[in-house]
Amino acid sequence: MSRFALLKDLPNRASSEARRDLLREVTESLRGNTPSAEEAGELDRIMASVAADFSVEVRTEFARLVAASATRFCQSAEQFALDEIEVAAPVLKHSQALSDDVLLRVVNEKSQQHMMAVTQRNTVSPRVSHALVERGEDEVVSSLLGNEGADIGDKTYDMVMERADSSPLLQAGLVRRKSVPLDLLNDLYLKAEADLRREIMAKFEQVQPAELEKAFGRSRSRLTSRYRQMPDDIASARARLAALEARGPLTPSILVNLLREGPAARTAFVLVFAKLADVELEVIQRAVEGPNLDTLALLSRGASFDRALFVTLAVGLDKSNGGLAKAEEFGALYESVPVQAAQRALRFWKVRTGG
Repeated sequence: MSRFALLKDLPNRASSEARRDLLREVTESLRGNTPSAEEAGELDRIMASVAADFSVEVRTEFARLVAASATRFCQSAEQFALDEIEVAAPVLKHSQALSDDVLLRVVNEKSQQHMMAVTQRNTVSPRVSHALVERGEDEVVSSLLGNEGADIGDKTYDMVMERADSSPLLQAGLVRRKSVPLDLLNDLYLKAEADLRREIMAKFEQVQPAELEKAFGRSRSRLTSRYRQMPDDIASARARLAALEARGPLTPSILVNLLREGPAARTAFVLVFAKLADVELEVIQRAVEGPNLDTLALLSRGASFDRALFVTLAVGLDKSNGGLAKAEEFGALYESVPVQAAQRALRFWKVRTGG
C-alpha cells in the first residue's frame, strides 16, 4: 500500500486507537523517506481534506509531520496554519511551505499566539514583519525584534519607535537587536531607562566610523520631526540668545546664570545649551524636562563642558531634593561617560550643521 493510500483509509477507521495506529504507520512511512512529486501532491491533498474531520491531537500530529518534512505540503500546511494554535504552532514556526500571503492571512485573521509563532520563523519578510507590528501586541513585536532573521524595514522601525515611547519592553527589544539602525538607537537614548542607556553607550563604543556615517543622513531627516514642538516663549528666548551673542562669544558659564534665573529663563537656557553643544533644541529640551541627567552628562561630555559645570547644572536641575549632597554622585556620573562615545552620539544630533 502506498503512503498516500494509507491516509485514504483514515475515515474507515472508527476507533481512536485504530486511527492512532494508522497515524503511526503514516508517520513512520514519511520519516526518513522523501516521497516522489506525484506521491507528495496526493499526500498533500488527502491530508488537507481528511485532517479537519479528526481531533486536535491527530491534526497536531499531522501538523508536526508537515512542519518537519522537507517536502512542501502546501495545501495541508496552509490549512494547519489557520487551525487552532496547538495545531498551527509547529507549522507557523517551521514549515517552508507557507507563502507570505498565507502568513499575512494568519496575522490578519488569527490570534496573538499565532502571530507569536510567526515571529519565531527562521526568516520573516519585510511585509510580514510590518503586519506583525501593525497588529501585534508588545510581546509579539518584542519577539520579532529578538529574531535576527526577521527583515524589518525603515517604516516598520518607525512604527516600533513610536510605540517604544511608552513601552520599556520595546525599548529593550530595540536596544538588544543586533541589526537595529544606529540612528534609532541613538534616538532611543533620549527616552530609555538608565540600564538601557548604558547598553546603548556600550554599543556606540564598538561602532566603526563608516557605520556611523551611513546613519547620519537618516538621523538628520528624522530627529526634528519627532520632537518638533516649540515652547510658547520661544520668540523671546531667541531674542535673549541674540542679545547674548551680540555681547560676545557664548561661554558655558552663561548656562549657570540662566539656570539661576529660574523657570522664566528655562527656554533661553535650553537655546544656549543647544548652541554651545551644536545640537537641535529639541534634544536639550527633552533632556532638561525630565530631567534626564544621564543624557545631560552625555551632552556635557560631548560638548567638552568641564566636570564642575556639569555638577552645577545637575544640582540646579535635579528634582530629587538632594541638592549639594549629591554633587559627588553627579561628578561620578560625568566621569562615567566615555568621551569618544559621547562625541559620537552628539554627531547624530547635529542636524543643522550636518555633523
